[in-house]
Amino acid sequence: MSIASMTGFAREAGITGPYQWAWEIKTVNGRGLEVRVRTPPGLDAVGEEARSLILKALTRGQGQLSLAVSKTSAAPRLRVNTDVLKSLLEAVGTLELPSTVQPASLDGLLSIRGVVELDEGTIEPAQDAELAPALKAAVTALIAALKDARSREGQALAAVLRQQLGLVSSLVEDAEASPARQPEAIRTRLEAQIAQLFDGKAALDPDRLHQEAVLIAARADIREELDRLRAHVDSARSLLDEGGPIGRRLDFLAQEFGREANTLCAKANDVSLSRIGLELKAVIEQFREQVQNVE
Repeated sequence: MSIASMTGFAREAGITGPYQWAWEIKTVNGRGLEVRVRTPPGLDAVGEEARSLILKALTRGQGQLSLAVSKTSAAPRLRVNTDVLKSLLEAVGTLELPSTVQPASLDGLLSIRGVVELDEGTIEPAQDAELAPALKAAVTALIAALKDARSREGQALAAVLRQQLGLVSSLVEDAEASPARQPEAIRTRLEAQIAQLFDGKAALDPDRLHQEAVLIAARADIREELDRLRAHVDSARSLLDEGGPIGRRLDFLAQEFGREANTLCAKANDVSLSRIGLELKAVIEQFREQVQNVE
């Protein structure tokens, strides 16, 4: 199972009867799961049903679901009001017209207001018997498209996270191999510092110098931090292999990475180790930022 990102967008559109409609949903990262809905008046129930389906399909993220409905541009249909026309014909038939007045013609009667009407389909969207079922059916496709978009984003995200874990692992090994951690290297630095301090006029006893170097090396030992960093890298890789909604667990590991890197920097007794620690912190911060998008 692969991981999914919390970032995604999907759109489903169609035409039902005299209406054209479009569902749109976009999601971003969030600590929990929340979906807000915006629908035209009268279609609130359809929006809430869609929201319920989306909440069942996702586990984390902030979402915005919107529905737009408008009339199609089809020309209105003409309708003859036969009842009005019949009444007019009956009324004309009862009239005694002067010889100078011509009987009413059909085109004249049709021009009278109310005889010919424009049928523009005045029914509201919420009252259309076909619209609501079509909108509900489209939600299933909308959710599938959204999950597909989040899955594709998740695949790219997983590749970035694995690359960053590889960098962390490499920096850990660089710190492990650093000669600055050895007591002999610390003793050499101590000798140089003492010689500079006393201008070569005095020096510590060699045995005392060795003891001090060993003590400093013990206080600056970072073996536990390196071991824990390796364990965290293994745990993070296992989670990526496991897949699914692992964002919270990865976020916890990112915090643990940061604690160990901070301790390593605090214990660093050499410029080279400090440089490795700072690089490690930078990579871990990038890892933490990417993890915020994992579902």
